[in-house]
Amino acid sequence: MSLRDQIAAQRVHLVGDLADAASAPSSTSRVKAEAYQKLKYEIHQNVLDRVELERLARMQEEQIRSEIGVLVARILEERKEPANDLERRQLTIDVYDEMFGFGPLEVLLRDPTVSDILVNTAKQTYVERRGRLEMTDVTFYDDAHLMKVIEKIVSRVGRRIDESSPMVDARLPDGSRVNAIIPPSAVDGPLVSIRRFAVNPLQVSDLVSLQTLTPPMAELLDGLARAKVNILISGGTGSGKTTLLNVLSGFIPNDERIVTIEDAAELQLRQEHVLRLETRPPNIEGRGEITQRALVRNALRMRPDRIILGEVRGAEALDMLNAMNTGHEGSFATIHANTPRDALTRLENMISMGGLSLPPKTMRHQIASAITVVVQAARLTDGRRKIVSISELTGLEGDMINMQEIFTFRRSGLDSDGNVRGYFCATGVRPRFSERLEAFGIKLPENIYEPNRRFETT
Repeated sequence: MSLRDQIAAQRVHLVGDLADAASAPSSTSRVKAEAYQKLKYEIHQNVLDRVELERLARMQEEQIRSEIGVLVARILEERKEPANDLERRQLTIDVYDEMFGFGPLEVLLRDPTVSDILVNTAKQTYVERRGRLEMTDVTFYDDAHLMKVIEKIVSRVGRRIDESSPMVDARLPDGSRVNAIIPPSAVDGPLVSIRRFAVNPLQVSDLVSLQTLTPPMAELLDGLARAKVNILISGGTGSGKTTLLNVLSGFIPNDERIVTIEDAAELQLRQEHVLRLETRPPNIEGRGEITQRALVRNALRMRPDRIILGEVRGAEALDMLNAMNTGHEGSFATIHANTPRDALTRLENMISMGGLSLPPKTMRHQIASAITVVVQAARLTDGRRKIVSISELTGLEGDMINMQEIFTFRRSGLDSDGNVRGYFCATGVRPRFSERLEAFGIKLPENIYEPNRRFETT
């Protein structure tokens, strides 16, 4: 076990004793946490004044830990601070995290039950566990302390954040997505949102066991991916679009060349032939920006079998649709929208961002000919994620894109614990893409589209 892992294991046990970390902290525990942060901050500064960083850089992790432990014990003795062995070990862990990690965030980053970390200024941090928001006792000494952590995060991926550029998207070494916004745009102080990156990505079997979708829906999505059907994944913030995109990508055969395009690289594709592209913001002179549209155009010159676009959000929508219509079948993308129909409307608006004055009918024809299936993901009121609709685009009728729903999730109410009750079922419509599946040798069960088969959620 590495030093960082040992520290993580110790910290999980120790932080509860020292900071009284609770999901709903009391005012007393908040005062204790702030006092502990002040003590840790002062000891950290003292350690930095005494330690030779160049010498530390040549040491092994175990030696670094020992060196910091000796300094912490000496400083506590000099300050005449009453501290037992448990508290000294905890301070050693925390000072190590300040020097080589992300400070107070480390305890949350190592907690596998945390899916989101939301820092609302230096004095307040929330987390999401199992779809529910909880307040924690994790705090920072002050805004300057939080800013140092933010700068450490963004500098590692070549990004910057300052008053002239107060917003940034970045990622942690494990791939977790980070958004930070600082004054003057953030009125009360720096804000950080971290979307955790699963060490072991969810597989389709996990989504079935979590009742995010049903086995027939999983079989259908598997077949669509292998039959090179273009799929658009739609959903609101936190609905699980990226997770579903990752699962769908897992169905792609291993012998295909895949190009992924993202703002912050998150996808965890397991195929061998994957080329990962990432956007870049402009530098301090306003130059050097690399947009998604530029990457989509460049990807077309890289001989891809499939293009996977992390999220469509602007003028690159037209280039993506052109790619889907010119031989790059089986491409996937996600989009922010609350319904499949809204997703198509948003695509129209994004096409207009490209500066082309296309008639609405032309844009809709482009969309209908490029995209075959829209998968709608949703985050329900109880925090659970569901695939609430799988719909097929069947072409234009007049000026309107025709859609037919193949699978749906129907809500029936709430149970005594506030959990959403409902059931998945097919609508009874046999999709037109069935012929394409058969042409690719994909045989689905005869009763897969039977509307009387219901899958109740618990």
